[in-house]
Amino acid sequence: MPTLSRSTAPPLAGRVALVAGATRGAGRGIAVALGEAGATVYCSGRSTRGTPSPLARPETIEETADLVSAAGGVGIAVRTDHTERADIAALMARIHDGHGGLDLLVNDVWGGDAAGDWLWAPLADTDVDAGWALMRQAVYSHLLTGQLALPLLRGRERALVVEVTDGDTMSYRGAIFYDLIKTTIMRLAFALSVELRPEGIAAVAITPGFLRSEAMLDLFEVTESTWRDGVSRDPHFAASESPTLVGRAVAALAAERDILAMSGETFSSWELARRYGLHDADGSRPDWLAHFRRHIPADHPARAWMRAGLSWQDSIRRRTRGFLKVR
Repeated sequence: MPTLSRSTAPPLAGRVALVAGATRGAGRGIAVALGEAGATVYCSGRSTRGTPSPLARPETIEETADLVSAAGGVGIAVRTDHTERADIAALMARIHDGHGGLDLLVNDVWGGDAAGDWLWAPLADTDVDAGWALMRQAVYSHLLTGQLALPLLRGRERALVVEVTDGDTMSYRGAIFYDLIKTTIMRLAFALSVELRPEGIAAVAITPGFLRSEAMLDLFEVTESTWRDGVSRDPHFAASESPTLVGRAVAALAAERDILAMSGETFSSWELARRYGLHDADGSRPDWLAHFRRHIPADHPARAWMRAGLSWQDSIRRRTRGFLKVR
């Protein structure tokens, strides 16, 4: 994001955002980048100081809110379980009472980092009950939050819903429940774009690349300042990105004057970085797709998944071309 002069108002000054699932990872990166752009950001999640979520990670929503404020915005932490209607209703009431409405909803609730090995097993070996419970955490939460946020988004100029997923094609994600969740989130953004277009509300999905989340840094036994040391363990880590890049991409979308024209699409952090001239926190511009094309072997299963997914997606686009523009 370009450096702003003292006389230039931040692009999201006066805008109100909610990042559901702002505790860590992409959610935190998005919240902080929105603050960097001048927004007031409600940071919701289950992990608070003294009361961690079942993930038992050290990050908290209060810490995220402090980072938002330090970046130039206003961070407000609200403890919320996004699978509980009463929690979300209380959050929306607080936003309404404090700011009268909402300009941007970012749905980033996931909660699957502690799912276990079953998450990556084929269907024959999958714990289906655990998978269904994870779908409640990672899909139902998005549906419920979106439903209760809609009254606050109505009537706001350039209102936007952003659904955070993993991957920007219909390619197989490597395991049945992970695939169902992440492709469903893409489809949710498309479905919302159709429903909400008459009200002037846009909806898109976005994916980061190889994300250096807090958990990933721990896995590689590095910090954000020493992350390049992890390349010796996995050469693909060289193409990873911090949560800042996808955060700045969402901030750019929120500032887009013609966002309704982009509604219904799924975007990647690297694609939007090129489009808007964005850089990661270290000044780099990671491009996971370019790395994939150069360095993933031709016989790797992911290549076949990608080809199949692109073929399916292309056929869908041919059948629905112009659908949104005429409705």
